[in-house]
Amino acid sequence: MSVSSRDLDPAFQGAGQKAGIEIWRIENFHPVRVPNSSHGKFFTGDSYVILKTTALKSGALRHDLHYWLGKDTSQDEAGTAAIKTVELDAALGGRAVQYRELQGHETEKFLSYFKPCIIPQEGGVASGFKHAEAEKHQTRLFVCKGKHVVHVKEVPFARSTLNHDDIFILDTESKIFQFNGSNSCIQERAKALEVVQYVKDTYHDGKCEIASIGNYATTCTFLYVNYRGIFALQLPFLLTAEDGKLMADSEAGEFWGFFGGFAPLPRKANTDEPKSNGVISSTLFCVEKGEAVPVEADSMTKDLLDTNKCYILDCGVEVFVWTGRNTPLEERKAASSTVDELLRSLDRPNCHIIRVIEGFETVMFRSKFDSWPQSTNAAASQDGRGKVAALLKRQGVNVKGLVKTESPKEEPQPYIDCTGDLQVWRVNGQEKILLEASDQSKFYSGDCYIFQYSYPGEEKEEYLIGTWFGKQSVEEDRVVAASQASKMVEAMKFLPTQARIYEGNEPIQFFAIFQSFIVLKGGLSEGYKNYIAEKELSDDTYSAEGLALFRVQGSGPENMQAIQVEPVASSLNSSYCYILHSGSSVFTWLGNLTTPEDQELVERQLDIIKPEMQSKFQKEGSETEQFWELLGGKTEYLNQKIEREAESDPHLFSCTLSKGDLKVTEVYNFNQDDLMTEDIFIVDCHSDIYVWVGQQVESKNKMNALSLGEKFLERDFLLEKLSMQAPIYVVMEGSEPSFFTRFFTWDSKKSAMHGNSFQRKLAILKHGGTPVLDRPRRRIPVFGGRSAAPEKAQRSRSVSSFSTPDRVRVRGRSPAFNAIASTFESPNLRNLSTPPPMVRKLYPKSVTPDSDSSNSQASRSAAIAALTSKFQQPSAGQFIIPRSLRVSPELPKPRSEAISKENSGEQLKPKPDTIHEDVTEGEVEDEEGLPIHPYDRLTTSSTDPVEDIDVTKRETYLSAEEFKDKFEMTKNAFYKLPKWKQNKMKMALQLF
Repeated sequence: MSVSSRDLDPAFQGAGQKAGIEIWRIENFHPVRVPNSSHGKFFTGDSYVILKTTALKSGALRHDLHYWLGKDTSQDEAGTAAIKTVELDAALGGRAVQYRELQGHETEKFLSYFKPCIIPQEGGVASGFKHAEAEKHQTRLFVCKGKHVVHVKEVPFARSTLNHDDIFILDTESKIFQFNGSNSCIQERAKALEVVQYVKDTYHDGKCEIASIGNYATTCTFLYVNYRGIFALQLPFLLTAEDGKLMADSEAGEFWGFFGGFAPLPRKANTDEPKSNGVISSTLFCVEKGEAVPVEADSMTKDLLDTNKCYILDCGVEVFVWTGRNTPLEERKAASSTVDELLRSLDRPNCHIIRVIEGFETVMFRSKFDSWPQSTNAAASQDGRGKVAALLKRQGVNVKGLVKTESPKEEPQPYIDCTGDLQVWRVNGQEKILLEASDQSKFYSGDCYIFQYSYPGEEKEEYLIGTWFGKQSVEEDRVVAASQASKMVEAMKFLPTQARIYEGNEPIQFFAIFQSFIVLKGGLSEGYKNYIAEKELSDDTYSAEGLALFRVQGSGPENMQAIQVEPVASSLNSSYCYILHSGSSVFTWLGNLTTPEDQELVERQLDIIKPEMQSKFQKEGSETEQFWELLGGKTEYLNQKIEREAESDPHLFSCTLSKGDLKVTEVYNFNQDDLMTEDIFIVDCHSDIYVWVGQQVESKNKMNALSLGEKFLERDFLLEKLSMQAPIYVVMEGSEPSFFTRFFTWDSKKSAMHGNSFQRKLAILKHGGTPVLDRPRRRIPVFGGRSAAPEKAQRSRSVSSFSTPDRVRVRGRSPAFNAIASTFESPNLRNLSTPPPMVRKLYPKSVTPDSDSSNSQASRSAAIAALTSKFQQPSAGQFIIPRSLRVSPELPKPRSEAISKENSGEQLKPKPDTIHEDVTEGEVEDEEGLPIHPYDRLTTSSTDPVEDIDVTKRETYLSAEEFKDKFEMTKNAFYKLPKWKQNKMKMALQLF
């Protein structure tokens, strides 16, 4: 190659040795490294080389090379950037994918490196421009496009530039305006707000006002009447982007003032949009003597590509240049000039040019072919890199520091709390049977199971509901299991994470919550029994007294499995330990490649499978004849361990369903902000799939989220040969488990916000980057028989009922309001889906809670009379409300009683709590132990305000005394009403 006759450019020494971004600017035909502090700042008159290095989970490094050309850069600089990109690629092993990036037409992959956007500045080095000096702020207008990454372009500052389809940002000296076109979508508006934040921080030092301007303006006609007659008055009204309501907006008036006043917007002009809206079919050209010769073929297959030639694949927006391993250097150079000439002849100079090398083709390139064999070069990537580096070194190229060794692999972690509560049901016909605790980790291969697991999360109780399909299970049982699990998730308002798991493809989280997991042959369900009867098959269901062989595996006591296999010698493997039993005989067989940890696991599993029997130790190579006789004789067996498929680096896809067809778009270098609440996203880890569903997704799409994941596996967008039995998780926004959030830098406050994605980001932007919740964060009721905050040492793995909450209360009610409202509420008239209030009755000091039930009606009538008398007699004594009310929670019933009620079909209903009065002076907590603050600290004008509360709902935090004062003020206002309104309010109060 061209770098073989000289040393590698000194600026590239040590490049690509760690994950991150490295940038060089071309100055006087040489690359000059750009400091990290200037990353993302590009000048229109310059050319740049950008290297993105990614550390894969396997320990290898992946490189993507881009050369960016400003609109005012010279041809010499652009050519130098292209040559230096090839030189750097050769030094890195010749495997990097090369992208040509033109200003204003960058790829989404490139823009994702510099989120939220790049805004090139005027100026350059060789072009003769001077870099813009920051003296006086100039008003500028930008147009923003894109749902996942934002293309930002400065446009002429004129009213005629605005349109209904795009989003515009007007940057003035004192305020930044975002104008949302009426045809723009919410996701685009939300992404544009990130650009507003960038402009604010970059050009205003974070100190300026923000305004979001309505997406449409119209003129309303008003009739004005005076003594001269009737006149028509037309006034401009604007629809705000926040709520879409007709209203006069002062900020909108200020915005239009910069354009000389409001006027109707013109239609969008077609400036630099693609000329053809249709899909361009892929065309393959072969580079021969500097010309692009079309390749004639009935179908696109890899066999058309010759390793000794270069090819051009024209796919419309993307144009690929494929280089064979044995292609001569002259033809490689010719391919670069040929593709430029081809695009000029087709009048498409702004297309993306992507160069790939044989054996390291991108997924996008391979997907253009009808058939492509599975790649076998990925595992040898580091080896290939070393060979290329050694070759360059022999040719005189200094490649010091360009070879990196592979890092050791890490043991997979479950990322889930293993101290929660577990319930397991076995599907039998149209029913599900709850298993006892001793049997809930023993699954039959011919059956289907539903499991429900609750565990303590970071801020609240989290739930996981899943299905497990045995290899021998029938389709009818699988359908019933999936339907029952979906109903359970829907009944809990989609709070739990849902999982679909097949035998043999269990994820690490599944084994972690079961800890000791056993898979038995055969089945107990009616569906399995009917199936083997129809097929006239023998029933091989496990029998404790029969012949059985178990393979023991796992990484430790908290994650171990015993899998029943065929009781023959060929089932053995030197890398595992086995348990063999038949009648009163029990053997443990240890392979020569096993470790002491493996041998410890077999002893633990033996205590579960045969707890009261002594086993006969069998070391590989010294087995007894009785052992081989039970296995039908000695035969050859394997000595290779069945390695668990490693989790690949995650990919994020945005998914949409159009007429039943699944369309996906990959989101590069993703973060939490890329998850839009209106959309569905899929995180592909190769070994398992996560379907994330936003809160504002339609209900029917939420119900079909699992089938969406199945469609994704079927399409195999990354060409990874994904198994259709890979685990699928359905994760709902606001209930993300830790084994999902580990893929992001996660802020739980963002997922707890209400509103659409635009409203959320606007609230964050206006409050200095801090998420603002719609309501104060309160503790969520804990379901099951566990306490709200138990110590881990005291947590048990017992089965619990999820239908009865530990404590009940009415969300958003203050203690004083509960005291009044509880007097008039009847537990028999309440909707059972809403928990009853904490306070059921208000007892005077002279009355005990144990009063006879016959006095309840009289007590209620007396309370009503006492309360209504306050309105009739203004001078009466003050209404007394206890300072604090305490509730003595009902003790949970024994677990056996809860299970018996569930099995009998009896519905568990929450019972009213016993009320005790507590009038301790100086009380500062309510009935839930939450703090009560003085009223003067809850006002917005307070000199010592209470932090971390929603002041707009401060009544929730008031103590009884403050509520009493408000009650007196309301009472005084009551007397100012007409008499008929007073009587009507009294009647309504009695009916309440």
